[in-house]
Amino acid sequence: MSPRRSYDQYCSAARALDAVGDRWTLLIVRELLGGPRRYTDLHADLPGVSTDVLASRLKDMERDGLTTRRRLPPPTAAYVYELTVRGRELLPVLQALGEWGAAALGERRPTDAVRAHWFALPLLRGLEGEGLVEVRLDEGEFHVWLGAGEGPVYGDGAAPEEPDARLSLDTGTCEAVSRGALTLLDAVRAGRVGVAGEGALAKGLREV
Repeated sequence: MSPRRSYDQYCSAARALDAVGDRWTLLIVRELLGGPRRYTDLHADLPGVSTDVLASRLKDMERDGLTTRRRLPPPTAAYVYELTVRGRELLPVLQALGEWGAAALGERRPTDAVRAHWFALPLLRGLEGEGLVEVRLDEGEFHVWLGAGEGPVYGDGAAPEEPDARLSLDTGTCEAVSRGALTLLDAVRAGRVGVAGEGALAKGLREV
């Protein structure tokens, strides 16, 4: 394995970029915030990354203590990658980058790939409290855990148990929230987000 490149600067920002400054690394973290993933699943949800680059980044991340790899028990017997505690601490970094980059998002281009769960982090910025929220978009469903101290931050598909709230919104509304043109609460007030459920989260959103 080749030695890790370094800026060789006694600066915490430089040290951080030594570990996560390479292309694709933070997007791999974004995917693993949804829980353990197989290599093939990661590759499918990172359109544009080559197999060689993805394998190299995963090795670097494991070496740097950001991820671990483990084998699932039979009958699956596949390897999955997951974030360590240190890797999961990058969530607020990704949140801050997403907020900073929202102004550059603009309208979706014809060449832009999209996955439903990529909207999880922008929507998390607009929600407060704790609980499980199911989100239904034109592209599909995902769910997010608010205030999760450990474990996945979001997951693909319907919520694994009865959620505290169900949100339904179209792609245009979700894109507007993602680029900061509309807050989630303003979208709820304008009737552009459907809110269902009897949990405290759902009731609180319906009262905004």
